[in-house]
Amino acid sequence: MGPQPLPWREATDPWPDCYCGQQGCIETLLSGPGLAAEHKARTGRSLSAAQIALAAAQGNSACIATLERWHHRLARALAHVINLLDPDVIVLGGGLSRVASTYEAVPTLWGRWVFSGGLKDPVRTALRPSVHGDASGVRGAAWLWRP
Repeated sequence: MGPQPLPWREATDPWPDCYCGQQGCIETLLSGPGLAAEHKARTGRSLSAAQIALAAAQGNSACIATLERWHHRLARALAHVINLLDPDVIVLGGGLSRVASTYEAVPTLWGRWVFSGGLKDPVRTALRPSVHGDASGVRGAAWLWRP
């Protein structure tokens, strides 16, 4: 999603500097390095995003809490996309697209920020992983190259 500020900022959100020169950008907060940096800031433990996801799946409470905060932020960012574009589906790519809990957790959260008519007009946007996993971007780039 790049250098755009995370919508509906909360007091507990970190607001790190972004490479674009601004602060609190979606890219810095929702990337794997962003997830790892926030986990370290809150727990003092240096773990990669993959290690956090694995430990959360195994029941580690600190890692579960880190992923829950990440899911919450992702839900806000994607709600913004839904409000702007009203897509039928959002496909996630990148390394964090492998976090299985995301596909159940995030759609249950984003309704708070999506403009809809509530029960009469529920959010119908689906959230799905990319067919080719976290390598989809590289595969797409390879298709662009013509010998």
